[in-house]
Amino acid sequence: MRILFDQGTPVPLRRRLHPHPVDTAAELGWSQLSNGELIAAAEREGYDLLITTDKNLRYQQNLTNRNITIIVLSTTSWPRIQSSHEKVLSAFDSLQKSSYIEIEF
Repeated sequence: MRILFDQGTPVPLRRRLHPHPVDTAAELGWSQLSNGELIAAAEREGYDLLITTDKNLRYQQNLTNRNITIIVLSTTSWPRIQSSHEKVLSAFDSLQKSSYIEIEF
């Protein structure tokens, strides 16, 4: 599963998602893309999952007919996510294509 981290997603989370390949929007030069453009670019490039901390994403974007799964983390705080990173891993068990999941920490 190819994973893309949006701005604000703590990069150290990448280590917990091994062996899945993880890229960041910043690494790809996509930092300036709006949410809609970022989702479209991720889909075009074959990403399966977008992990973001933008809790307003579902209100700002029409997510119907998208081919990417989106996980929204409730915080950008790495210490909070790190202490409960198994919540992200357990979300992987229930992922379905084009689903939208919010994870509270």
